[in-house]
Amino acid sequence: MSSLVSENARIQSPLERLYHWEKTRGSEAYLSQPDKGTVRHYTWQQVANLARRVANQIRQRNLAPGSRIAIFAKNCAEWFITDLGIMMAGHVSVPIFATAGESTIKHVLEHADVKLVFVGKLEKPKSQLAAIDERFPTVSFPYPGTPSSISWESFVDCDPIDESPLPDMQSTMTIIYTSGSTGVPKGVVHTYHSICWAAQHCLEPLITTKQDRLLSYLPLAHITERVLIELASLYSGSHVSFVESLDTFQRDVQACRPTLFVSVPRLWTKFQMGVLAKLPQKKLNTLLRIPIVNKLIIRKIKKGLGLDQTRLFASGSAPLAPATIEWFAKIDIPICEGWGMTENSAYGTASVPFRHDKIGTIGKAYNGVTIRVSDDGEIQVKAPCNMKKYYLDEEKTQQVFTEDGFLRTGDKGIIDNDGYIKITGRLKDIFKTAKGKYVTPAPIEAKLMENAYVEQVCVTGNNLPQPVALIVLSEEAKQSSPAEVDESLAATLKSVNRNLESHQVIDHILVMQNEWSIENGLLTPTLKVKRHVLESRFDAIIQAKYSSRIVRIEA
Repeated sequence: MSSLVSENARIQSPLERLYHWEKTRGSEAYLSQPDKGTVRHYTWQQVANLARRVANQIRQRNLAPGSRIAIFAKNCAEWFITDLGIMMAGHVSVPIFATAGESTIKHVLEHADVKLVFVGKLEKPKSQLAAIDERFPTVSFPYPGTPSSISWESFVDCDPIDESPLPDMQSTMTIIYTSGSTGVPKGVVHTYHSICWAAQHCLEPLITTKQDRLLSYLPLAHITERVLIELASLYSGSHVSFVESLDTFQRDVQACRPTLFVSVPRLWTKFQMGVLAKLPQKKLNTLLRIPIVNKLIIRKIKKGLGLDQTRLFASGSAPLAPATIEWFAKIDIPICEGWGMTENSAYGTASVPFRHDKIGTIGKAYNGVTIRVSDDGEIQVKAPCNMKKYYLDEEKTQQVFTEDGFLRTGDKGIIDNDGYIKITGRLKDIFKTAKGKYVTPAPIEAKLMENAYVEQVCVTGNNLPQPVALIVLSEEAKQSSPAEVDESLAATLKSVNRNLESHQVIDHILVMQNEWSIENGLLTPTLKVKRHVLESRFDAIIQAKYSSRIVRIEA
């Protein structure tokens, strides 16, 4: 492995790695796809053969070299195969989130001038497929509910191409559209070299090898899953399993028993709440204090989650509350936070190996990545994995890079003496109260999240006398009496306010009735809060005056 990831190693393409495994481990299973109670296993030879068939069919369309081809589907084996086939045919993949709404779908297809769309399982197939204009030919993956002009079975019913083509590493491999947390999605252009540099180098800190089992369930349209799961599996030779549906998630995790497990804060919180629903905190605390029994309880919890063979737990996409990391650490699930963005191939920092004294940081820079903090506190990063440009947007491209080639991340942070970085907020999230004072919401939100009754939170207050906090209650809160919950929230509010400067003090907590989700437009596909949408939609509620500290809102 060292020759593959050494500092001066030649960056190989995913296709080169595929051909290597095809020759050396061709009959071994690479992908496992659960479907209707059975599991389809694809060997390295089968994956390569099907990718060559996809390439053949695409070639027959006589598209101009580097044409954009979209993959609009939830994660599945065909997603990997199609991506590889697009590479073999000499074109550019354009992933679209399976949860994307009509406006995003139309924007991506039009903006990228897509020539062909592969569709699979979607969140709301009827309305989402209706957003694809008839002029875009579609190929459907072999799952119910995805009608298209061409079926997967007929599309791959052809001869595979004879050769094993390799791309120019400086050519464009993919255009990944951002999740749109701050507005219209931007098309991030990555060359083979930029994105593959990250995928190839991540093997060393993550110690990923062909013995590893990976689970692909976070959106492949997002950079993290693409680099750390799809591409890393091709470099390391790891086995990849997929999740059939949300209903079968627990079953599929237990079937895979991943050795490396990456998740996001929203899901880690869900896992925590699931454990507490079966084993209340007071009882858990008591059991964890009893020798021998504590080990049995921890083993049972991890096995129930399907994570009893996981050697590395990771979290990204957004900050995970330190209290949540502390909670998991007590049950022997040490979660290593990492940081990156679409623009730098999700390869910025990592807290690997886990260090308890560094909880609350995003770790330190990966090898080959240079990070600095600007005079205004912005984290800026420079590495070979930085994007080439924003597609068809020279102005935004120039704005996002400094004169000396550093990427402006938009995140504010500080670096300690050991090189560990702590994010203190987003430049765009900072708001100014009516008193003319600036407030950074992220640290306050993290403190409020330490209350087990709080599942989602957004601190806001642009032009208000004092900030306010909007929250969504957890399942545990819904099973408790309103009086008990309100009392707990009031105590948390008092505790948090005690350590804030006067202009940061939260005036009241607004308890929202409905959770924020991708479906109602308040979360991005990567489960980040769309702050600007939330503030706009609930503006009247935010601006209203209240006499109580804890206010329950019927919205």
